[in-house]
Amino acid sequence: MRQKEMKPGESRSKAWEGVIRMPVSGRSRKPRTTGLTMVIDKNVGPRQLDDLLDIASDYIDVIKLTFGTSAFYDGKLLRKKNAKITERGIEVMPGGTFLEVAVWQGVVEEYLDRAKDLGFSAIEVSDGTIDIGLRTRAEIIRQSVDHGFKVITEVGKKDPHEVLPISLIHRLIGEDLENGALKVIIEAREAGKGVGIFDQEGRTRVDEMENIIAGVPDPAVLIWEAPLKNQQQDLILRFGPNVNLGNIPPEEILALEALRQGVRGDTLKKAYLDSRK
Repeated sequence: MRQKEMKPGESRSKAWEGVIRMPVSGRSRKPRTTGLTMVIDKNVGPRQLDDLLDIASDYIDVIKLTFGTSAFYDGKLLRKKNAKITERGIEVMPGGTFLEVAVWQGVVEEYLDRAKDLGFSAIEVSDGTIDIGLRTRAEIIRQSVDHGFKVITEVGKKDPHEVLPISLIHRLIGEDLENGALKVIIEAREAGKGVGIFDQEGRTRVDEMENIIAGVPDPAVLIWEAPLKNQQQDLILRFGPNVNLGNIPPEEILALEALRQGVRGDTLKKAYLDSRK
């Protein structure tokens, strides 16, 4: 028998509640505006989705059906999947690459209409592969908001040879937010190597990260794509447990939450040492 589904915002007793107190305090709870976890979904099937939501829905805020993977679903199945996700208080959106195809083919309005019909609650707006002018980008953001979507944009190019000037990154972040975006993703791809704030080995380039936040009034508007554990750790140690993180594989959600709350490795060590000061 399947366990009763939780309603959005409804809490349930945790297995170790009353015995273990999380070493890191202040972790935000759903519905969150900070500390978002965005999950990358490449092929999560119906039964895997049920298990995922039963175990980890408290710690998932956005699920992205990445790239153009949603194009290969049966329509009925996709509507059912999206309904299950949104019923748990989780936003669901198709990948930004798919929107870029719609821009290229001149069918953005039709794309948004179909996304609404399929039960998506959010839209990712990006130009990681093709070039989209600033005016067109702004129009798409406003158009998506007018369709009732929550909009999350992405800044950065997928090709490591196409590096955006920091001044343009700052401009895009500012204008995206002014035009209605809720959060802005900093591109790192699913591999987390050689793009954005990460080098070819996936190590964090601290100077690049600091350059980005230097031009952003509130770092909480950013979602850092960070698929690798060392990247997640670096960002949590820099910004705290409520940093927004994206491109998290489904099987890593609880491991990430353990990092956030100090029951894993280096974040436990920091919490322990801080408590002894």
